[in-house]
Amino acid sequence: MSYDDIQSGCVIRFSYLWARQAAHGETEGRKDRPTAVGFRLPRASGDLLVLFAITSQPLQPDRFAVEIPAMEKRRAGLDGLLRLWIILDEYNTDIIGRSFYLEPELPLGHFSKAFFAPLMREFVRRASDARRVERSS
Repeated sequence: MSYDDIQSGCVIRFSYLWARQAAHGETEGRKDRPTAVGFRLPRASGDLLVLFAITSQPLQPDRFAVEIPAMEKRRAGLDGLLRLWIILDEYNTDIIGRSFYLEPELPLGHFSKAFFAPLMREFVRRASDARRVERSS
């Protein structure tokens, strides 16, 4: 396996740390969860990943999140029977090769560009309002 498989639009298992948990002093995610890789940005010290949690929990209406359609759940290797959302108003960052949380494992699957690229454009437009949790050491 290789870290090369971790690219924008793929879904991996990751110990995501919610912004509310980080604000209360927690430093570890409570469980590995499906997480969408929003961006992989090349850096000399290791590529930076921007990661978005996927949840089955119903959300407050003021959250910036998108429900994942059935076809996209199949492509991403997610449970097709659950209602699932990608949370886009908060994110984790981590650095490949310096992370305690990333493993060089195959992704669960990938979202289509037609579904995922517009979400990332909208995230970039709203990024200044999103909460960031940096996970790399």
